[in-house]
Amino acid sequence: MLKLAADENFNGRILRGLLRRNPDIDIVRIQDTEAYQADDPEMLEWAANHGRIVLTHDVRTVTKFANQRLREGKPMSGIFEVSQSAPIGRVIEDLLLVTVASSQDEWENQVRYIPL
Repeated sequence: MLKLAADENFNGRILRGLLRRNPDIDIVRIQDTEAYQADDPEMLEWAANHGRIVLTHDVRTVTKFANQRLREGKPMSGIFEVSQSAPIGRVIEDLLLVTVASSQDEWENQVRYIPL
């Protein structure tokens, strides 16, 4: 199962829905870690060091810094950019699907958009 980290501004209703549907999902909120209040590059570094795919709604800056990490040859566990305008139920279904139907290494150095 995938290891996920939700950034500080990630929709809590999505997180609660994911955990309600599958309480075994390995997900942490950045605000519950030592990366709380870190800037985006530091948060991405923390996620890479802990092998966690980042869930974010921040398409502009997180994507920019993720791409910068890749250009610099730094590791990245992956990013799931989640549309804020997508229906929450659809986002939950898509995230549940990728957590059970894929492996952690499939998402390394990838930025993917949800819904699929």
